Amino acid sequence: MENIIKDIDIIPAEEAQACDFKTTEEENTGKHKKLYIESYGCQMNFSDSEIVASIMKENGFDTTSNFEQADVIFLNTCSIREKAELTVRKRLSQFNTIKREKPELTIGVLGCMAERLKDKLLEEEKLVDVVVGPDAYRDLPNLVKVAEEGDKGVNTFLSREETYADISPVRLNSNGLTAFISIMRGCDNMCSFCVVPFTRGRERSRDPHSIVREAQALFDQGYREVTLLGQNVDSYKWSPEENNKARLNKQKEAVSEVINFANLLEMVAKVSPLLRVRFSTSHPKDITDEVLYTMKKYDNICKYIHLPVQSGNSRVLDMMNRTYDREWYLERVAKIREILGQECGISSDMIAGFCTETEEEHQETLSLMDIVKYDFSYMFYYSERPGTLAAKKYEDDIPLDTKKRRLQEIINKQSQHSLERNQLDIGQIQQILVEGTSKRSEDQLKGRNSANKVVIIPKGNVQKGDYVQVKITDCTAATLFGEVVS
Repeated sequence: MENIIKDIDIIPAEEAQACDFKTTEEENTGKHKKLYIESYGCQMNFSDSEIVASIMKENGFDTTSNFEQADVIFLNTCSIREKAELTVRKRLSQFNTIKREKPELTIGVLGCMAERLKDKLLEEEKLVDVVVGPDAYRDLPNLVKVAEEGDKGVNTFLSREETYADISPVRLNSNGLTAFISIMRGCDNMCSFCVVPFTRGRERSRDPHSIVREAQALFDQGYREVTLLGQNVDSYKWSPEENNKARLNKQKEAVSEVINFANLLEMVAKVSPLLRVRFSTSHPKDITDEVLYTMKKYDNICKYIHLPVQSGNSRVLDMMNRTYDREWYLERVAKIREILGQECGISSDMIAGFCTETEEEHQETLSLMDIVKYDFSYMFYYSERPGTLAAKKYEDDIPLDTKKRRLQEIINKQSQHSLERNQLDIGQIQQILVEGTSKRSEDQLKGRNSANKVVIIPKGNVQKGDYVQVKITDCTAATLFGEVVS
């Protein structure tokens, strides 16, 4: 475990993608050029790559899983942590070695790192031909042409309007059952440790009717679960006249209708009772009782909430500019338990060793964990990001050894709680959506329950895509095991 911490500075739950990446798959529809994309970081980035693939497909590109066959290589990047950027830089150096042998190859950096480091990547290090921010993907075909003609293709303009609502994403690395739907872009929260507001711009919400159409199309194609994505889904607020929550709140009388996140959840849930609906991420300051009661009303809205706390101490939360305190957070958790029950899954993000954090304040994070008992968490130690409010205002003054020790204590606590929470499921009958074969055995299938926990079952006569009732018989801290009862 210590080696893991040293190597990647993060201990994720099973699906964490902090430095992991996904690539495009092989597609041969007869188009004359090949596109290869590596996507790093969060689910929003993976969703954006599907938009990019769609735009490029309309402009003469098939995708490839082999970068050596590509005419264009894009790295869709993450700036949330230093390790993610270092990983991308190393990868760019590898691709530039290939380019020396294949000079016609076009290399581009997309996403958050492009927004933050455009001058360095283009002028100082000369690693790339194309640099495109998250709001400028429609311009990619033109920018690739500019690069092919010998110039640099650059567009890092941040939009207040772009939501890509009219683009039907090309589903990459799809299992044919689960898909992401981006419902909003940007973030207005300005947490002091976070670069997202500077790399993805201001919040704007996508037309809800386009979201419902996308969900319906996915269901018609055989998909059985969608995850509604946003940096802060609870801030979703749309009207025909305005798609930014802050501006919309100022001109309530001037709009014809308002759709909030609870309304949107209900609209998507009504597509079909056989279409599961998930969402990520929720901000503790914004999650409302209306959302919780909407989740309760519809069986196909999964009973799972990712509710990042970051710290259990109110002073540290104030320095992080999270705009809530310990008591507010615990009240929201209590309300989730009251409305949705103890079985509702709750996960979190936590940062160990934020600026000036004392030992007593670290202990408050551990005590909050004891109260909430998260099902799983994404756990980091603090890594200062240039350009953030914290980097400008505070000294990163906690020694690295202290950060790692505190992180390890958080990890140990979470492992204990994950096992305790899973043990509560033993003996229960739960519905799971079967997603495919288990990684460990061809004779086993894996699926997920409503609380987003992986459940392993014997293969039997069950097929991928089936909803089955399963009795939970055993567990580890990460996985449930069960047998089909119907």
